[in-house]
Amino acid sequence: MGAIERRTDDKQVISRWFNLDNQFGNSAESKVMMTRFGSRIHLLVSLDGGYHVLDEATMYSSDVKPTAKQLWKPQIGVLEMGILGATGLMPMKIKEGKGGSVDAYCVAKYGQKWVRTRTVVDTLSPKWNEQYTWEVFDPCTVITVGVFDNCRLDKSMINNAGARDYRIGKVRIRLSTLESDRVYTHSYPLLMLHPTGVKKMGELHLAVRFSCASIGNMLHMYTMPMLPKMHYVHPLSVNQLESLRYQALNVVSSRLNRAEPPLGREVVEYMLDHDSHMWSMRRSKANFFRLMNVISGLVAIGHVIESIRNWHKPVYSTLFVAFFLILVTMPELIIPTVLCFLSFVGILGYRSRPRNPPHMDTRLSQAESVYPDELDEEFDSFPTSRSADIVRMRYDRLRSVAGRIQTVVGDMASQGERFQALLIWRDPRATFLFVTFCLFAAVGFYVVPLKVVLALWGLYVLRPPRFRSKLPCCAMSFFRRLPTKADNML
Repeated sequence: MGAIERRTDDKQVISRWFNLDNQFGNSAESKVMMTRFGSRIHLLVSLDGGYHVLDEATMYSSDVKPTAKQLWKPQIGVLEMGILGATGLMPMKIKEGKGGSVDAYCVAKYGQKWVRTRTVVDTLSPKWNEQYTWEVFDPCTVITVGVFDNCRLDKSMINNAGARDYRIGKVRIRLSTLESDRVYTHSYPLLMLHPTGVKKMGELHLAVRFSCASIGNMLHMYTMPMLPKMHYVHPLSVNQLESLRYQALNVVSSRLNRAEPPLGREVVEYMLDHDSHMWSMRRSKANFFRLMNVISGLVAIGHVIESIRNWHKPVYSTLFVAFFLILVTMPELIIPTVLCFLSFVGILGYRSRPRNPPHMDTRLSQAESVYPDELDEEFDSFPTSRSADIVRMRYDRLRSVAGRIQTVVGDMASQGERFQALLIWRDPRATFLFVTFCLFAAVGFYVVPLKVVLALWGLYVLRPPRFRSKLPCCAMSFFRRLPTKADNML
């Protein structure tokens, strides 16, 4: 390893010849054979420190620094966390003569630094009162705190090598949601999804403070690339990133398993969200509704514009037409008006800002309305261990969902191919009409001022419904008649 070249940038790596040693043992004869020339291998190999190797899910990343320490930028602040305690924990095991019990401990992970609290034995309301600090290099990162039940203390499981610590729940806090130098003392619900549904396992009490050395440096970080330079100069493929993440998880798991006290692989996998890429009907529905929530704002704006365009409220429609004509006659006001509107909306939303860091949301996760079979599918092993009939039913359901997705993707591809068909002469008559229109439109835009064209177009679009036809316009009819490559698909 010492002979391998180390690089931190995209410089060219020089290939080298390496001798192949012939080792047959420790005898004198074998040592003589090792001194003889056997063979060589030509390798182009390097240790690249310019990349950041993810060991956790991308959306919950706690570290984006490159591997090589000499490339690290100065820290921008310090994160302090006090793990105070937990209340109302659900009993995880039964002890003789004591009923339900929990031997709870906490694990916190930020960057490359993992910390673990002591185990508080046999209580449903443990108190840890331990404080930890981390250096912060990027504010747009996440710290993860998990609570587990220590099963390695059970005397009946001491000699059981397969003892696994139970998951109680975890909390994620994004540092960018914290105000600088403010202490947040808050109770976070510990929610777990079980084969029977979502359960609240208790509450975790944390005290968090993010101290920033310089506000200017932190604000400057928002304009910098998220990942190191090498990720953009010579980007890694998705398969390489997934393979590296799996190898990094194995390295971290083996390292923490040798710590004192050790952390089991099940703890590391839960903290790093190793199963975030697995199929889940619940997650699919949750992501769909997240997308719809984002699009709903644009849809609402479209409904308002359509209402104005249909003159449902003549006063507002008249004011909108007058405002449109003012912007057309003075186009230098368009961008300032849009920016002032966005600033006004942001200022109005300041009073309704969240006062505490957000926690797990069962409604957002679609955990409250999930069906039992979907939960059973999510907790099934990979490959599946269910019967053939259940697998067949789930496969048919997955085919129906994938079919709808396939239809939407195909429709989007058809719209893009119609734009391409305007100029590639696949439909000669349609391309001829479009080219002819472009020539006449070029002359028209040259002769007629742009302000007049925009004013006429706006008045035509915003005309009252009594002057409109219910049929699609000529441009839309023309576009829908353009050919797509769907005709050539089997």
